[in-house]
This record gives sequence, structure tokens and C-alpha cells, in this order.
Amino acid sequence: MKPVVWGVLGLSNHFVKRVLLPMQKSKMVGVYALASRSADRAREAAERFGIPAWYGSYEKLLADSRVEAVYIPLPNHLHGEYIRLTAGAGKQILCEKPMALSAAEAAESIACAEAAGVRLMEAFMYRFHPQWVRARELLRTGEIGKLRFIHTVFTYNLTDPANIRSRLETGGGALRDIGCYAVSAARWLGEAEPSRVLSLNQRDEAQGTDILSSAVLDFGNFRSLFTAGTRSFPAQRVDVYASGGSMTLHLPFNTYPDVPAVLTVRTSVGMRDISCGPVDQYALQFEAFSRALREGAPVPTPPEDAVRNQAVLDALFRSEKTKLWEPVPR
Repeated sequence: MKPVVWGVLGLSNHFVKRVLLPMQKSKMVGVYALASRSADRAREAAERFGIPAWYGSYEKLLADSRVEAVYIPLPNHLHGEYIRLTAGAGKQILCEKPMALSAAEAAESIACAEAAGVRLMEAFMYRFHPQWVRARELLRTGEIGKLRFIHTVFTYNLTDPANIRSRLETGGGALRDIGCYAVSAARWLGEAEPSRVLSLNQRDEAQGTDILSSAVLDFGNFRSLFTAGTRSFPAQRVDVYASGGSMTLHLPFNTYPDVPAVLTVRTSVGMRDISCGPVDQYALQFEAFSRALREGAPVPTPPEDAVRNQAVLDALFRSEKTKLWEPVPR
């Protein structure tokens, strides 16, 4: 199967350190072009990683007829704008999470992609890792019983006020950067949508971003609780509790590509550790998206999922202000 020709808008540290090499190693992905607002930076990166084309503006990359699909790892506040521009250029789109800064903006972006006849997906890479696939299977088969509640912790320590994750105007803050994973994971594992949410946020006095966010999501038959923080010692863990057992994803999101992930399962029979991988979840994500394009199949995660995830985040921000349970629109 012929590789999909990809272009990338932006050269974030995350992209260079975690995403670029998996893309290049995949037989389904052809990394053809990089774009940065700094021509020197784009040229240096292209030369260093052996990428054929580079551009000193995002718009020039979008104008390249050889590019079939575009990956958007730009700051959060630019996602909606460049989804619309990329769709207008006729390119297929994989956009980093969160797709937008509101459910309304996400819906608008999807409408633009549909009008242009291109496919769009939000990049939640964790869903492609076999530890998450196996965890969902254990719930679906009923091996650990009926889902009761999920606890998620995801934190890191960021002290640089200039970093885009520290700035309110670029869509920074704990909820949008990492809390979105906790929301997405609960929805994905439970295969349901919360009806209401309650949140408590601590904000940086100077920057205004949420630096410690805790929330409860009410799904009716089960609930999800999480804490996300950007001024705490780095930690991440997901604990899933059901009527007949429990399971723990010890490194749920920033999973290493070169060692197996471990999923611990506990039931009345005993406890076992399931070794999953090693795999590179970013490579799996790009391969699945590229294969869908070549086969004319639906993208692995429907774009509407981004609207539903953002609707929960919107409700959490409302709850912060009202200090009340806030409904999540269906």
C-alpha cells in the first residue's frame, strides 16, 4: 500500500522528540514537508532528519500539491484556524488535542472539513496502545464485572511562564493540556457520555491558567474522578474499579515505545500483570489514519468525538465559575 504523503505544521518539542521518528519509521507514512514560522528552523530540522521539503510559513506548505495529509501540533488556540485553512486546501487532517477551545468551535471545524470533502480526526494517541485496547476488552467481556468508577491522576511540573501551556491566551492550563485525557479515557472506557460534571480549579495568580484541576464526571451507572496539575511532581495513573475486580494502567498516556506497558488486573481468582508491547502508540495512530485514507474507510476516531469531549471540558469550566453541577449537552 502506497504511503500517505504528510506535511507537518509547526516544530514543537513534543513533535520532534516523540512523534517525528515514529512517523518516519512507518511504512504507511511518508513525512514529506515541515513548516515553521522560522524558515531557518524549518530548514535545519528538515536537513537534520532527512525530510525533502521545508517551508517558512504554514500557508506555503498547505499550497504544496504533493502533500496529502497534514498533522497539526500547533498551540491550542490555533487548532481551529488551521483546521479550516487545511480543509480549504483540500488536505486530510490529524489535529492534536484538544481540537478546539470550545465545542462550538470544534463543530465548526468539522463542518468545514465535511464541506471540503476531507477527513478530520483528533489525535488521542493513547487509544491505539494495546494496554488500552485490552483494558476496554476486559470491561466489554465482563471479566471484572460492571464498571463502577475510574480514578485518573495526570500531573507535571511546569515553571516557565513563557511556555504555551502556561499562557491563557494560547489555550494553556491543566484541563486543556492533560485533563482532556482523563475525560477522553473515561468516555472511551465506559463507552458513555457524562450527564453532569463538577469541578474545582486552582489558577495561577499572574498567568490565569488552571494549575490544579479536580473533577467528578457523572455517567449515571458509573462515575469518573480525576486530578490534573501543572505544578506538581510528574505522575500519571488510571485505576478502574468494577463490581468483580479492578485494573490499573501504570503509565497510561506517555507510554514508552521501547519497553512493554503493564496492565495490572485484579479479580477474585487473583492478580496478574499483562505485558502490552512494546509498541509506539504514535506510529500506530498515524498508520491507522493513513490506512483509512488509502482504503477509503472511516477514520479510527470519528471527528464528532472531539465535540463530545470538548463539551465536557466546557461544562467543567462552567462548573468552576458556578461551583455547581453543570449539565453536559448531548
